[in-house]
Amino acid sequence: MISGSANAFSDVGAPSYHTSASAEYCAARPDWVLMDIEMDPVDGITASKEILSMDAKANNIFVSQYDDQEYHEAAEKLGVKGYVLKTDLLRLVPLLKLGGTRKRAFDRQ
Repeated sequence: MISGSANAFSDVGAPSYHTSASAEYCAARPDWVLMDIEMDPVDGITASKEILSMDAKANNIFVSQYDDQEYHEAAEKLGVKGYVLKTDLLRLVPLLKLGGTRKRAFDRQ
């Protein structure tokens, strides 16, 4: 979870194994949530659903090693702001600079 402006970002937290992403989100209220899809004990899609059910304006971006159509479609349906492959992390910069606009990035490489 990160907060900041278009030019400077800071890490404001990451849930531990024993805390949920939604609880951490409520405590930190970050500008952005970078969410992996494969996590324990709760997967990133479920965690994002929880966060977005509490705050429909939450800015979630999936960061994943999986370039599966199923995951892309689930992310789009959920309403997250983007889906970035771990092999292409530089794509995060323009997404974060959008500053929470409704524009989303799901183009597949």
